[in-house]
Formats: sequence, structure tokens, C-alpha cells
Amino acid sequence: MTPQEKAEAAGVTFSKQEPGYLAMVVRSGNLLITSGHVSDIKGKLGDDLYVDQGKAAARECAVKILNSIYNFHGTINGLKVLKLLGCVNSTLQFTEQHLVVNGCSDLLHEIYGKTGDGYHARSAVGFAQLPTGVAVEVEAIFEIKSE
Repeated sequence: MTPQEKAEAAGVTFSKQEPGYLAMVVRSGNLLITSGHVSDIKGKLGDDLYVDQGKAAARECAVKILNSIYNFHGTINGLKVLKLLGCVNSTLQFTEQHLVVNGCSDLLHEIYGKTGDGYHARSAVGFAQLPTGVAVEVEAIFEIKSE
């Protein structure tokens, strides 16, 4: 199965996006660099949200990133995941940001392979607040392997 077929089998849907105030994806050479994509889930980890809810929020971010890549590039096939930056809305006492951002990494591993094109570098950091009170925001960098 192709990555796009794997994504669809995992419940990822691809829908038309209208251009917004900022670009959701830009291309530089063979790199696709995304803006931060935010979860629909709102709240703060360590306060009103638990790790499993945070993982679901991070997965939502991955789905939105893939949809933006699809809209910009026309496919999610032929790509390698290089880097993720996961931002987690969390209390000062919360230290499981890495487990939350696994929700994004896990979906990309499922689609691109954990030891193949989905094997990526990542940062997972905590923030005192994120825009509109969302639980998670993720940005990504993909390499175009083939066109």
C-alpha cells in the first residue's frame, strides 16, 4: 500500500483547503515545510487534560498536516518525514510532553513506516499557552523523494 492508501485506511480524509492568511505549506528546494497545525481539542495537559487526550490532539495535528501537504503537493506519496516540532499546552509540573507528541509520530510511523520514511527527528516542548487555548500545535518538515 502507498502512504496515501495507508492514511486513508487509518481514517485520514483529504479535503479541499482554501488559502488563508498564511501559507500552510511552503516549498524550499526538495523540502516541504508546514506552518503549525493546531488541534481541535482545547485544554492544558496536567490540568484538565490527560496524556491520552493529548495524544489524540497531537494525532489531529498530524491529520491536518497531511491534508495541507496533500492540498499543496497533490499527494502524500513520495515523501520522507524529516522533523517535527510538537508544542504542548501544559502546566509547569507536567513533564510528559514527549508522550503527548507520540500521537503525531505514531500516525506518521503507521503511514510512512517506523524504520523507513517515517523515522524522523523530533522536539516536544511545553508551553504556558498556545493560540486559542488548543492542547497541541505541531509543525513538520518533509523531504520530497520523488515527483
